[in-house]
Amino acid sequence: QVQLVESGGGLVQAGGSLRLSCAASGRTFTTYTLGWFRQAPEKEREFVAAIRYSVSTTYADSVKGRFTISRDNAKDTVYLQMNSLKPEDTAVYYCAAVNLPFGMVVPRSQVGWGYWGQGTQVTVSS
Repeated sequence: QVQLVESGGGLVQAGGSLRLSCAASGRTFTTYTLGWFRQAPEKEREFVAAIRYSVSTTYADSVKGRFTISRDNAKDTVYLQMNSLKPEDTAVYYCAAVNLPFGMVVPRSQVGWGYWGQGTQVTVSS
């Protein structure tokens, strides 16, 4: 049974940092693209960042330069280091995984991602 379990969320003041983790189990995710999405109240779930082959990363414009995605394939874990947090970063953050064919662009829509975690709340106070 495939599971993605996020951790590391919490309450932080604006300008602060948090590091989210997502541990995958149930299969080997070495070849999978891993990503993070977030969903604020009454808003659509939106793409945040993704990492492919451990070196290829992509980010939403709203977090570029502030967030860093990384992964540890030995642990089947993906991380999201979030710095310079803003109140508008407040959301439930979800980990996701997808096995993309070679050459396929990382989807920025939640459609097409095969596996999801349960989410972890991040609240940034002003």
